[in-house]
Amino acid sequence: MDAYDITADPTMFTREQLKVGDGPEQAAALLAPILGVDQEDLVAKLRPENEELRYVRLARSRTPQVWNQIKDLKTALAKKAESDRSTVNVLAGVFADPSSKRVYPNGTLAAGVLGWVNSEGEGSGGLERKLDKTLAGKDGKIRYAQSGGLRVPTVGSTETPAVPGSDVELTIDRDIQWAAQHAISEQVKKSAADGGYVIVQDTRTGEILAMANSPGFDPGDLAHADPEALGNAALQDAFEPGSTAKVMSMAAVLEENVATPLTRVTVPNRLHRGDRLFKDDVDHPTWYLTLNGVLAKSSNIGTILATGQLGENQAESNRVLHSYLRKFGIGAYSGLGFPGETKGILAPPDQWSTSQQYTIPFGQGVSVNALQAASVFSTIANGGVRIEPTLVRGTKGPDGRFTPAPKPEKTRVVSEKTAKTLAQMLESVVDDEEGTGTKARIPGYRVAGKTGTANRVDPATGKYKGYTSSFAGFAPADQPRVTVYCAIQNATKGSYFGGQICGPIYKQVMEFALKTLQVPPTGAAPADIPVTFTP
Repeated sequence: MDAYDITADPTMFTREQLKVGDGPEQAAALLAPILGVDQEDLVAKLRPENEELRYVRLARSRTPQVWNQIKDLKTALAKKAESDRSTVNVLAGVFADPSSKRVYPNGTLAAGVLGWVNSEGEGSGGLERKLDKTLAGKDGKIRYAQSGGLRVPTVGSTETPAVPGSDVELTIDRDIQWAAQHAISEQVKKSAADGGYVIVQDTRTGEILAMANSPGFDPGDLAHADPEALGNAALQDAFEPGSTAKVMSMAAVLEENVATPLTRVTVPNRLHRGDRLFKDDVDHPTWYLTLNGVLAKSSNIGTILATGQLGENQAESNRVLHSYLRKFGIGAYSGLGFPGETKGILAPPDQWSTSQQYTIPFGQGVSVNALQAASVFSTIANGGVRIEPTLVRGTKGPDGRFTPAPKPEKTRVVSEKTAKTLAQMLESVVDDEEGTGTKARIPGYRVAGKTGTANRVDPATGKYKGYTSSFAGFAPADQPRVTVYCAIQNATKGSYFGGQICGPIYKQVMEFALKTLQVPPTGAAPADIPVTFTP
C-alpha cells in the first residue's frame, strides 16, 4: 500500500535558519509521538555532526495518515508564524518521499510461510525471499540531459519502462491454516512447550494446505517479534521423529515380503542387541502380537525384530532399511527450495553406530523436519507414490495470465498393495482399543494414524532433554484425501505422549479440513486385523 518516508533537511533546523537554539528539540518533541520513534534519536538526526548534510530519513514507510498529520501540524505552525512573529515553524524542514509499504492483513497467519520484507522493501525471509524477483518485477530507467538542474527539452532521451511484478498464488487454504495455527498454539500454551508445528497436505496432489508454527510472529511488526520465532520451524527444525517413523520400517518389511500383517511376533519385556537392552514405552509381560499389533501398540522391540529380517545379517538389513528411508525422502531436501530448510540427518548405513542399527527402525538416531514426516504418510495415502510437496500453485503476470507451477515430481516408493495393507494396519492404531491413537478417532470416518514420543535433543546443549510428541495420519483411510502431521517440542506440563497431546490436535484439524474440503465419509466398514495371537 502507499506509504511515505519522512525526511528532513538538517540545515533548516540551525540557529541561523530558525533564530532559536532548540529547533531540533522542539521538532523532535512534536514528531516523536506521531512517528512512534525515540525523541533523542530524532534530535541526533536533526542536529548531525556534518553541518552541511542536507538529507536525513526520520522514519520509513509511514502511512498517508501519519504524513497528513505532520503536514497539518506543519501548516498550522506556518500560519501561526505568519500572524505571530515570535512563533517559529520548527517543522518547515520536514518533508515526505512517496514509497510503498508491505502489508499483511491477516497478521500472524502463515507468517512462517510468507516471510517478510526488510526496510528496503526486499524479501528477507520465507517465500518473500525465495520469490522476491518474481514479486518485485524490474525497475525502469530513463536517461536525459540536464543543465543547471533542469532537463534540456531539445536533447533526446531514452527510456526503459518498468516491468511490474507477478502475483503468486499459494496452495495454502486460509481457513485450514487458521484452524491448524489456532489448534497448535493452544496446545503449546497448555503444555508449556517450547513450540510445535502442524502440516496439512492434499494426499493426491502434494499441495500443502497448511503449515502452522507456534510460537509465530507478525511480519508487519518485526520490531516486537521474538527473534527465535522468526523463520519457518516446520521446515528448519531437525528432530528425531520417534515411532511415527515405524511406518517406513513396516513398509520395508511388507514390500520385501519378509512378513505380513498376520505374522506372529513374540515380544519380550527386554531385548538384548549390540551393547544395550531395548525396551518398550511400558514394562509388560511377554506380548504375543501380530505384525499389525506391533504397529498398533507401537512396540520398539517388535519393530527391531521385524526389520532384522530384511537381510541375511544386520548389515544387510541396515542397507535395505536405509534404501527405503531415502526413497521416502528422508535425508534429502523436500523440493520446495525454501530458505533455511533442513534436510535432516540420515547417516549412510555403514556408519550407523551399534545402537543406531536398532534405534533407527523406531525413529531414534535419524532426524527429519515436519514436512518430511508428513510426506511419508502422504506417500502411503497416495498408493505408495511420493509426490514432491508444493506451496506455489502458480503466478499471474502483469498481463493477467495465470501460469501454473511446474508439475511436481512423482516417485514410486512402495507398491500399491503394500500401501493399502499399511493403511489398514494404521487404522488399528486408532480404531483398536489396544492402539495408542484412540484420541484421534473421528466419528463417521475411517482414520489411519500413528503416534510418536521420541527423546528430544536440546538444541542448546546437544544432549537429550524432554520429548518430541507427535501424531501423523490421513483420512478417510480407505479413500485418502488429507494428511495431517502434528509435533510438539518439549511439553513440560501434563502428558508428553504423542497420542495424548497430538492425537486431539490431529482430530481437530482433520475434522475441520474434511469439512472445509467437503470430503464425505466412505461408509465402508474398517479393516479388522488381529492385534494379538494366542500362543
